[in-house]
This record gives sequence, C-alpha cells and structure tokens, in this order.
Amino acid sequence: MLLLKNAFLLQVGIGLTANTFLLLSRILTLFLGHRPKPHDLLTGNLALVHTLMLLTMLFLSPGPFESLRFQNDVKCKALFYLSRVMRGLSICTTCLLSMLQAVTISPSSSWLGRFKQKARLYVIHSLLFLWILCLSFSCNLLFSTVAASNVTQTQELSFGNYCSLSSARYLRWSLFFMLALLRDVCFVGSMLLSSVYMVTLLFRHQRRSQHLHNMSLSPSISPEKRATQIILLLVSFFVVMYWVDLVISFCSIVLLAHGPIMLGVQALVVNVYPTISPFVIIIFDKRIISTLQNMEQKCHRFLTK
Repeated sequence: MLLLKNAFLLQVGIGLTANTFLLLSRILTLFLGHRPKPHDLLTGNLALVHTLMLLTMLFLSPGPFESLRFQNDVKCKALFYLSRVMRGLSICTTCLLSMLQAVTISPSSSWLGRFKQKARLYVIHSLLFLWILCLSFSCNLLFSTVAASNVTQTQELSFGNYCSLSSARYLRWSLFFMLALLRDVCFVGSMLLSSVYMVTLLFRHQRRSQHLHNMSLSPSISPEKRATQIILLLVSFFVVMYWVDLVISFCSIVLLAHGPIMLGVQALVVNVYPTISPFVIIIFDKRIISTLQNMEQKCHRFLTK
C-alpha cells in the first residue's frame, strides 16, 4: 500500500505540473492576441479537464488529505461528482479532437471537407454541448453518494475510503451507470472510426507521395501529418488504458474485490492517460518548444552578463 500511495502521489504531481503548463501556454496564446486554432481550444480544454480530474482523485484518495475525513456528505458528493464529470469529459474531448483532425485532413471535395471553414465555431458549440452532457449524465451521483461514515456496512457499496454509494439508491445508480457506459462506448467507437479514416488517408497520401517525389529526397513532414500522428498516438494510448480500466472494474465487481489495493491499482491506471497526454502534446508542439528555447536563450544571456 505504501508503494502504491507513493506511486500515486508521484503520478499526480507529474500530471498536474504538465497539464498546468499546457493550460497556461494555451491561455497565454489568448492573452498575446493570437487567434486560437480549433486544436488549441480542445487541447486547452483537455488540460483543464485533466487538471481537475487529478485534483479530485488526489482529494478522494487517502494520503495527504486523510485528515479531512469526508464526513460531510456535501464534500463527498461534490468531489465524486466532479471526478466522474471530468472523466467523461476526458473521453468526449479526446473523441472530438480525433474527429476534428479527421475533418482537417479530409479532401476539400469530400463530405467532411465542407466543415473545415467553420471548424472553430463547431468546436466551441461542441464543447458547450459536451460539458452539459457530462454534467447531466453524472447528476445522479449528487443523490446516491454519501460519506462512508454516515451509513452502516450493510447499507453501503464502498468505492473508496470515505465516499460510498447508498445501496438504497443502487438501482437508480446502476441505470445511470449503464447510460454513461453506453455514452463512453459510443465516443470510443467514434474515436476508432475517425482513427481508421485518418490512417486510410495517410496511407493514400503516402502512396501518392512515392509517385510524385524522388525517392532520394526526404520531404519534410507536413504540419497536418504531424498533428494526425500525435492524435493517433493519443487515441491509441487512451483506448488501451480505457479497456485496461474496464477489465479491472469488471473483475473487481465480479470478484467483489473493492479493497484498497484494487482501488489503488485502478486509480493508477485511470491517471495514466491524464498524466502522459500533456507531454505528448507539448513535445510535438513546435510553438511551445520554440517558446521554451527562446526563454532558455534569454535566461542564458541574462546569467552570462
């Protein structure tokens, strides 16, 4: 348990640092007067969602905030509700990012190509819709979540050290859980379809390039192709971790294993994608890398004076 707790705190610390940096870089783009690209809006939203998601996981887990002892139902309801909302938004935003990139690289003559010009407007409307969707899907948790100390062992279904689900409202919670699972499956399926479409377009482009360019030359990778590769990497990583989490959740329900070790392992798995995704975006974002290099050069000149 001590090893799991230390690994969890290290993971959350790294994830919060990376997501905060990515979020600040997107906010700085707005303050500098640059018009944000649709991808910037989505990656900024993803960084915000992952920051809140990691913070709620940190407060819900035993450790540095163990002294809070969430005996107040309001705290437990708010944190557990927020954690589920952020998790749903992580899935939805990643899916929207994948679909947006599929539209971006589509030929102008195709059906998806017609949405290129208004992509930014569609993204803003889609984000508002996703926030409303996820907030409404998890609203049942505000009624079924209670502090673990406020119910007896026979009246609760514990999902953590301090927060539990009242068995009296378990049927209602199960219904909303199945609806949320159906929502997640639909979005993950859309991710996979858009990813297959992008891979097909990249394969066709690669075949055309072999006929148009001399094989002795090494043409540089276009920004669209680079962005597509980043998003395909994010989607692939997300889908793998999502199914691993689903398998662990299924096994814990079937085996009735809701012990601290199982919860700790599941928390580590859930936090992998929010921790790794900002690094993937930052490393492959040339604007962020060039800004960091300029800052490094200025600091070096200042220190050498």
